[in-house]
Formats: sequence, structure tokens, C-alpha cells
Amino acid sequence: MAPFTGAGFLRGEDLHNVVINLRASYNQETEEMVDRLTSDLGITRIALLYQDDSYGRAGYNGVQAALERRDMTLAAVGVYPRNTTAVKTALLDLREGQPEAVIMVGAYEPVAALVAWSRHLGFIPVFMTISFVGSNALAQELGPEGAGVFVTQVVPFPTDTSLPVVQAYHRALAAFDPDAVPGFVSFEGYLAGRLTILGLERCGPELSRDCFLNSLRSAEEIDGFKLRFDSADNQGSDAVFLTVIGADGRYRAVTSLSSM
Repeated sequence: MAPFTGAGFLRGEDLHNVVINLRASYNQETEEMVDRLTSDLGITRIALLYQDDSYGRAGYNGVQAALERRDMTLAAVGVYPRNTTAVKTALLDLREGQPEAVIMVGAYEPVAALVAWSRHLGFIPVFMTISFVGSNALAQELGPEGAGVFVTQVVPFPTDTSLPVVQAYHRALAAFDPDAVPGFVSFEGYLAGRLTILGLERCGPELSRDCFLNSLRSAEEIDGFKLRFDSADNQGSDAVFLTVIGADGRYRAVTSLSSM
């Protein structure tokens, strides 16, 4: 139920009656990145850093597909081993391609290391990474080096209290821990819980597997957060949002890269 991943295999037809996804896929996140870079900034040279595992390769495939739709190819590729921060060789490979932007699909520590080393070397393309990186951990790891790094998100901004679902999330978070700070990860967890409760409540005492799945598939929103399931689509939300780390280390929403 609502796994914390955008992996494509969980969205395969053979798993439609086994897995219910809430968040947008990695393919949709990488498509949003490439679209913003090309449409907003007119960038034509995009490079990719990815972690050498299934997560990284999923990101690689997503970026490749997004570029192919635009008759583009990667300007450079950097790869690093999982569970390390050994990104210096990858950085040199990326810099050699002279990209205008680097999309990063990896864990927060190596991603932060790459950005920091890049800045020290005077290599300053547009840096973008994916929601799975862990937004708060990345910002903390980067410190002052994080200013200007973009991160795609799969839930609305968790402090945008103009949204009813964010208001409800804040109330729930405060009831659980008055000192807790709203964040993208806990907000996604809250939405996953709300979706589960929705399915259970609709079935009531007549709960069954079929009833639960059908209840979820007919769900259209959670306090204004739009959903769309059907028998051929086990993913509720296609929404991708862009954020950037500010000079103060805090995230803010981005509507267009051209205004940055």
C-alpha cells in the first residue's frame, strides 16, 4: 500500500491487483525535470549522475526516455557505487561533457558530495535531483552549498496551508507531536494513511479484498489532493512539483525556472 518509491515495475499490469501506488513514478519525475530544463531555460546539454543499482537505473531509463522524446541525448553520464560517496570519478566524467544541467538519481550523501565537489571545482551547472533522495537530509548535508539545488516532489508543499489537505496534515502532526516539523516525507506518509482509511471506511464491516480495491479505485481526492485510479492504472497521483533549496537551507516552491 503506497510504497515510498516511483519504481516502474510496481506499476506493471501484473501488479494492479497487488500494489496500490499513491505517488508519481520516477519516469514522471524525470520527465518533469527535462521538461522544465528545456522549456523554461532552453537547455540542450543535460548530463546524468546515477547510483549503480535498480533505483539509479530506473532514473537513468526515465531520463533517457524523456530526452529521446525530444530527439536529445545525454551530454555525459557519471555512475557511482551504491552505499558510497565515491563520486569524484563520476564528477570528472560529467564535467568533461560540459553540461548545462546535471540530473542526479542517488542517495542524499553522494548527491551532496557531488554538488559540493562541483562547486569547489567551479563546475556549476543547474543541479536537479529526485524526491527519493530525502529532501530534508539532503538540505542538511549540503548546508550552504545547497542553495539553488532543485528537487522534484510528489506531494504538494507541506507548509502550503491554503490547501485543505495540508491543513488536515498539520492538525494530525501536531496531535501526534507538537514539536514535529512538517516535511515532504511525513506528508506523503499521511496521505498514504488517509488513502488506506478511506478504503476501509467505504467497506465498513463488509470489508473484503475486492471491496477495498474497488473503494480505492473510485477515490477521486483526499481533501482536494486529486487522485485517479482505474482497473488499468494502480497509481493515484501523477502530480510532480518542483522545489529549490534557498540560501537559508529551506525549500520553496518553484513555478518556473525562468523566474529563478
